[in-house]
Amino acid sequence: MHMFPRMFLRVLPTLRRNLPAAAVALATLAPATLSLAQSAKACSSGTLYLSFDTGSQSQAEYIAQTLRRHHIKATFFMANEKTVNGDYTLDPTWAPFWKSLVADGHAFGTHTFDHVYAKRDLADGKIEVKPQFGANGGKLLAWTPQQYCDELNRVDQRFQTLTGTHIDRFWRTPGGHLTPHTLAAGEACGYKHVAWAEAGFSGDELPSDKWPNQMLLERMLKNLKDGDIVMAHLGIWSRKDPWAPVVLEPLISGLEKKGFCFATLRDHPAYKGNLKGPVAETKAGKVHKAS
Repeated sequence: MHMFPRMFLRVLPTLRRNLPAAAVALATLAPATLSLAQSAKACSSGTLYLSFDTGSQSQAEYIAQTLRRHHIKATFFMANEKTVNGDYTLDPTWAPFWKSLVADGHAFGTHTFDHVYAKRDLADGKIEVKPQFGANGGKLLAWTPQQYCDELNRVDQRFQTLTGTHIDRFWRTPGGHLTPHTLAAGEACGYKHVAWAEAGFSGDELPSDKWPNQMLLERMLKNLKDGDIVMAHLGIWSRKDPWAPVVLEPLISGLEKKGFCFATLRDHPAYKGNLKGPVAETKAGKVHKAS
């Protein structure tokens, strides 16, 4: 039988007294270390940016709950569109929904208040537009850059009324119809335009008989890559088989298994640092007429 050295016997009481504290320190450090390792593993394939445009709102609650369950932050582009409830997306009846998304930490952009399609740039510097909703819904109009800027700002003003917070300085043109004049008008009044990656087109507005949900799911799982912006809607009137209830959950789960993580456009390299604030006070005076 071996005898303990006398020096060890002298320090043994001190070791015994400090052992609980050391154990606590290790227990505290271990989760933090594990969390960092899990985070690195989750983003091993890169970061994707989910974005949703308003629509019929038939899938709005489902989408919000799915994102909440996965602890994912996304970016929402808002227009005042008619919903399946018979109201409009930026009516006071939707204030609780938008407030809940603000509380969840999502980002928000403008999609023009009346979902205004930009048709073409005019020679006099104006923009030919066609609002889908509102008092001028369905009419062709000629707007100045300032009028277009005001239309972008209407979303910020209404959102601030509904939620008490301003939107981020992002915008997305309805239908993807972007012209040089609308791009310049948006930039001049403080917004950066956000499109989406080719692989990030969800296809949720395509006919479901020709583009079934399983096909759309497989295409996105195969083709999405680091940095891609994904675009879908909070509900589409025309699609027979809704996209979100079938695709969103397996899409997120599949991408997470592949090593992707998710963030809002506030963290996208192209838009990071685009400040949030009272954009409604800005003007489009820097926009120059076309030569």
